[in-house]
Amino acid sequence: MYSESDLAAAVEAGVLSPDAANAFRNHVAEAREAPAVDEEHFKLLTGFNDIFVAIAAALVLAAVAWLGADLAKMLLNEQHESPRLIGGLMMGGSLSVAAASWLLAEYFTRRRRMALPSILLLLAFVGGAFGSFAGMFVINAPWIEATFGLRGEMAHRQAGGVILALIGVATAIATYVHWRRFMVPITVAAGAMALVGIAIGIIVAVVPGAENWLYWMALVAGLIVFAFAMRWDMSDLERRTRRSDVAFWLHLLAAPLIAHPVFHLIGVFDGDIPIAMAAVVIILYVGFASVALAVDRRALLVSSLVYVLYALYAIFAQTGAVELSAALTALVIGSALLTLSAFWQPMRRGVVGLLGGLETRLPPVQQPALA
Repeated sequence: MYSESDLAAAVEAGVLSPDAANAFRNHVAEAREAPAVDEEHFKLLTGFNDIFVAIAAALVLAAVAWLGADLAKMLLNEQHESPRLIGGLMMGGSLSVAAASWLLAEYFTRRRRMALPSILLLLAFVGGAFGSFAGMFVINAPWIEATFGLRGEMAHRQAGGVILALIGVATAIATYVHWRRFMVPITVAAGAMALVGIAIGIIVAVVPGAENWLYWMALVAGLIVFAFAMRWDMSDLERRTRRSDVAFWLHLLAAPLIAHPVFHLIGVFDGDIPIAMAAVVIILYVGFASVALAVDRRALLVSSLVYVLYALYAIFAQTGAVELSAALTALVIGSALLTLSAFWQPMRRGVVGLLGGLETRLPPVQQPALA
């Protein structure tokens, strides 16, 4: 399977002319009766060898983590459990994983451009970098506490927030370096996810009672990530470069951060859902569908699907169809999604047509003609 980024790379390398690439896109769009932008291309597998290599890489990384932690334990020579030992184990295992994933990426990502292994190695590198920096602070925890004279719960929470911020910044820098070297599309979303988690963690650690506002903070973070995703999307409206792949992963991150807080805040799972609330859930889902059509991304629909399924099930159950409620719910939602998929293009034209001047900032509703 060849992605849009592969076609763009072929054009840059002179293997295909721009006219030939456009002709191929137009042919595919005509055969599928949909513009290429509507397909939401992204590369997850280049072949079964991706799965084979991903399994092998996971085994190697697990072994390297174990060996790294064991080597750190030998070097520290600690007889009893202590912050120094715990931090050393974290740092040894995590640093080994980060180094090994980088070295493996030099071949499987930079040279072979294998999709699934590249994603796995990127996530391993980010996790390894985070664990390494965290382990370094754990090793030095007694020194930090003594040097800064930390006393009381609030002082420890505030110090924890500062340390978490430093770890987050260091991890973000490491992630950026990885991005500059390998350009794996999911890297930007992984960095954004780390920053969101760290920002929420710092607020909870520093601000008393902030844990009661987790859903609101997640919703705000989701809207920010969505805006960031749209910025990447608007830089490649025809979705022919790597920027579109980056936007895809950002939308995939933003969708649950938006959908889950919204439905939890209205109390969908607080108990028996009344018909009025079920109707609100369905209306919200229609709203999400409109946004998905406008921006030509389906992530919001997938993230909020479980809630509309639950709401529709409650409606059928409360109207007396208890035994058939699950089957009727699956039939209605499945049929609706299939209809939406089949008529995505004309429905999208209708939604985008209502947005007026915003149409020029959204992916085109039809395949651009060959010049």
